[in-house]
Amino acid sequence: MPAELILNVVVSGVLTGLVYGLMALGLSVIFGVVRVVNFAHGELMTLAMYGAVAAFQRFGLDPLLAMPALALGFFAFGYVLQATLIQRSVTRPEHVQFLLLLALAVCLANVQLMCFGPDAQNVAVDYALDSLELGPLLVDVPRLYAGGTALLASLVMFAFFRFTRTGKAIRACADNYRGAQVVGLPIRHLYALTFGLGCACVAVAGCALTLLVDVSPALGPSYTLLGFVIVIVGGLGSMPGALLGGLAIGVSEALAGLLITPSAKSMVSFGLLILVLVLRPQGLLGRRA
Repeated sequence: MPAELILNVVVSGVLTGLVYGLMALGLSVIFGVVRVVNFAHGELMTLAMYGAVAAFQRFGLDPLLAMPALALGFFAFGYVLQATLIQRSVTRPEHVQFLLLLALAVCLANVQLMCFGPDAQNVAVDYALDSLELGPLLVDVPRLYAGGTALLASLVMFAFFRFTRTGKAIRACADNYRGAQVVGLPIRHLYALTFGLGCACVAVAGCALTLLVDVSPALGPSYTLLGFVIVIVGGLGSMPGALLGGLAIGVSEALAGLLITPSAKSMVSFGLLILVLVLRPQGLLGRRA
């Protein structure tokens, strides 16, 4: 098999993996700080994708241009959702949290089904079939835009948590809940802010992914499962691990589609998950409990 073909497939997998990583980054941030596993993550993803499709169909707005408004709207939605509903279950048993977020996922999926129907929908941007030739590489322009946007959004998230006072306060809540209470940090506000940021990540990733795949309500559970695979591979609660896990899954799926068969993508992803759990149970960049 030509080396150039394999290189092109790897680059395509990297760009797709960046979008996957941003999606999983939202899931990892929420769990790492709030300690709640968001089982409605995939449904939020498809909701953002439908928002991008609706903006394109009604106003002719490119998903990349609709991204800031959708990210802001999802941030506000996530903030209110955490402050009014999820906060009540933070200190309750894990099975209560599981049932609450599973119920939210079912509600979101059915709302999408009623509003948009069961048929797959997409956006037909002008550059959908364009490609960029870089030496031996032939890169799809939509995939390049999606991956570049996801990388930029991930870097913004990393910078926020590392360099801003609010980001450092959120990290303090995650590292030492009792200590954060003692020094008077507004924990409920910071928890709601974190959930909102996780939802904003989902919105940006959903807009980017709209350029690559069609959207239907049935995609929600598969993206939730994919997000779990990525954060476990990368290390649950690790932000760099989420991005690395997304790259690993994106490249492995792309190579599986080339070397085996496109239907083997999920098999390879879960095989990688099993391998990581056997060799490094805490994930590639995770820490031992």
